[in-house]
Formats: sequence, C-alpha cells, structure tokens
Amino acid sequence: MKTMNAHSYGNYSSENYGVHCMTMRDEYGNQFWFSYDTLVAFMAKGEFHIRKNIWGPTTGKHLNWIDTDKSIRENGDEFEANYKRLMA
Repeated sequence: MKTMNAHSYGNYSSENYGVHCMTMRDEYGNQFWFSYDTLVAFMAKGEFHIRKNIWGPTTGKHLNWIDTDKSIRENGDEFEANYKRLMA
C-alpha cells in the first residue's frame, strides 16, 4: 500500500502518545485507522467498517474517537471478511 498521508487522530495532549493512534489514506482514497499496530477501522469504496473492542480501555478510547456508535461495530470475522471483500 502506497501511503499518501498519515497522521494521528484523537485527543492526546502529547504527540508522543499520538503515534499509537494513526490514520492513513492510500492513493485510492481508502482510509485506515490503527490502534498501535492493529487495524481497527477502515473506509473503502464508500463503506465504513469498525471493529468491536476486544483489547482494552486504551483501544476503546481510540475506537470512540473514530466513531462513538457501538451498534455498528463488527466482530473480528465480519471485519476481516469485509476488508478482504473490499480490498480484493
């Protein structure tokens, strides 16, 4: 994936912590959100997908910064299937 831009998201008071919550947009306009090294949400071909939190409170905070609507969050299998379908 050739990255066109990357930056931190969220509300950390220090950029040192911001490296744990990065978002990147590729050359096709797809956007990817990471908590630490884990892909937790993405927007591709007009579809937005976000994982349910299985990790802990810090990743939960990152997920809430991306989208607060917990009703749209997907389990791991559903999230991965949507990623494979849209990125194929």
